[in-house]
Amino acid sequence: MKVIIAGAGAVGAFLAEDLANAGHIVTLIEKNISQTERIPTADNLKLMESDACEVDTLQRADLVNADVVVATTGDDEDNLVIFLLAKQEFAVPRVIARVNNPANHWMFNQSWGVDIAVSTPHLLSALVQEAVSVGSLVKLFQFDKGNAHLIEVTLAEQSPAIGMALTDMTLPRRATVVAIIRDGQVIVPRGDTVLNAGDEVMLLAMGNCEDEVREMLVGTDER
Repeated sequence: MKVIIAGAGAVGAFLAEDLANAGHIVTLIEKNISQTERIPTADNLKLMESDACEVDTLQRADLVNADVVVATTGDDEDNLVIFLLAKQEFAVPRVIARVNNPANHWMFNQSWGVDIAVSTPHLLSALVQEAVSVGSLVKLFQFDKGNAHLIEVTLAEQSPAIGMALTDMTLPRRATVVAIIRDGQVIVPRGDTVLNAGDEVMLLAMGNCEDEVREMLVGTDER
């Protein structure tokens, strides 16, 4: 896989090195190499000192043949420009966005060429909620241009799903149980799997079906 990464800060440098070590062909673009704390090296990793917001830079980086573009700069405006160019000028199949300021998250959508937007503050918040919330629906991650969410529900004693097998549940067709964590063990869900109180149920939800999922797994009295 050919990956282009814009921004050689701590996140970009780690990502470039990790992907290169996994055998992928990586190009890391950074306009201020002298300010980079750690420059990763690998035979299949190319370092370019240039501005990734310039079309000429992206042409020299061979974006037209890239499978994935990731912008990890600390400037959301720069990241948006890179994503827009990657999609509109080079038709890159997958563009992954780092969102620095959660207030800007709403802009990182399909109209800007973003396939997946990763907001570290939002992700940390979701993980904190997931760790402490019982009987509540928590969004862990969104993808497919925001049309799909990975959500988690830890079943409380009063959950209407307790004691039910998955085949007997009336979950919406656009929601799928992908894993159940019980007593620290991951259970691959089957039709005859019966849900217990305390189960952490992981679901993939497409579109606007979260209210239906909440009613089935949490009930109508969630606060």
